[in-house]
Amino acid sequence: MIHWVKQGAIEKATKVLGENGVIVYPTDTLYGFGGNANSADAIQKINIIKGRTSPMSVLAPDKETALTWMEIPEEKHELIINCLREKTTVIVPVKNGIVHPLILGKGNSLGIRIPHHPFCKALSQSMSNPIITTSVNRTGKPPMRSPKKIEMEFANDVDLIIEDGELSASASRIYIYKKGELNILRP
Repeated sequence: MIHWVKQGAIEKATKVLGENGVIVYPTDTLYGFGGNANSADAIQKINIIKGRTSPMSVLAPDKETALTWMEIPEEKHELIINCLREKTTVIVPVKNGIVHPLILGKGNSLGIRIPHHPFCKALSQSMSNPIITTSVNRTGKPPMRSPKKIEMEFANDVDLIIEDGELSASASRIYIYKKGELNILRP
């Protein structure tokens, strides 16, 4: 376990992700499991850890990059950009090849987040591939907020834990893009 402000935290996390490993890292809401979103191995590892298979979201370094991934009409870009803010995930159709198909939802859809945590921003800028972001928990259990408890539960399942103390925020608000409109899935 390493604190996110320690020298080398980004480099260590980038190395693990580049080797298709799994990390735990802090976001602006909760701790997340992270992996290379183009790696079937990393995706399968996270699914095994969580005990499920379902679509997952990814980190984007900025709104401009997120827009390049999306398969939506240009006149809807402003709608999406205005929604992609702190503590928010937007599920949108994406172009082929952005991520591995294993994490996509119906209609080639993908959840995209731009967390307002300095570690997430630096990590997503350091990687050429999108990074998986899904809450640290086993399916059916509440998200874990304590680095010590996360370490006790998942130390043997992940390659690196990046910590930022106890996190107390709630999960991100989720919007889904359908038929040209954004609808709230999780307030």
